[in-house]
Amino acid sequence: MITPTPSSWPASHLDRALAASHAEARAALGLYLPLGYPTRTASLDALHLMAQSADVLEIGVPHTSPVLDGPVIREAVGQALASGFDMDDVFTATSELTASTPAALLVMSYWEPIAQYGPAAFASQLAAAGGAGVLIPDLPPSAATTWGTAAATAGLHTIPLIPSHASAGQLAAIGASHSGMVYAPATPGLTGAQRPLSPDLPQQVHRLRSTTRLPVAVGIGVSTPDQAAHVSAFADAVVVGSAVIRRMRDQPNTPATAAAEIARDFAAGVRRSRHSAA
Repeated sequence: MITPTPSSWPASHLDRALAASHAEARAALGLYLPLGYPTRTASLDALHLMAQSADVLEIGVPHTSPVLDGPVIREAVGQALASGFDMDDVFTATSELTASTPAALLVMSYWEPIAQYGPAAFASQLAAAGGAGVLIPDLPPSAATTWGTAAATAGLHTIPLIPSHASAGQLAAIGASHSGMVYAPATPGLTGAQRPLSPDLPQQVHRLRSTTRLPVAVGIGVSTPDQAAHVSAFADAVVVGSAVIRRMRDQPNTPATAAAEIARDFAAGVRRSRHSAA
């Protein structure tokens, strides 16, 4: 396993989760779900059950134009919006989950919902609810300072999605202006891909970690427990979303139970590399 530099990590809930998994010689397991899918109640039930297996929970903020997401997440987000999602649900869910689980709580949101709510208000309320950080994949450069100030004031990590073919200079700048971890796509394109992972992924993760000096999470394309096991051998975190939604969609009468089942499957996957290494 490529070793990160724990001494460089600030002491937050996310960092403790990453350090704990690192001590077990495995990647942390992050699980994503759009809040409100398939209903408000079912999504919260699913998140509580997923937290029994996950090190990190990534709560998705439904948005009408999820431009980086594939059809699986797009459909789930549409259903969440139809179920009556409200941004205050994010703070309520985060508060409930942080009170009942050791999993670190992150939020994935496009910029428009945060901008409409108010960046400072969003950051302060999320931090007060126990959130550890936010991933904004389409954060425009013109809003970076506004959001960065709001997040830093609230004590939240801002986790960047690494652009493809970023130069060493760009990566160093990203590492200097962000914290918590960086997020690297396992496959190119939209979320939900079901294809083999790149053979160059271990080298890519090593480059990101050594250049940014931050832990590296790999997501967007990790679709099976076997792939999670593979990634766990060299990344600091593995994030899974579309696979969770697919399992829930396939068991519409028991979506929360389905989420718990697949969470256990992926938890076993990330731990498999530890056993192999031992």
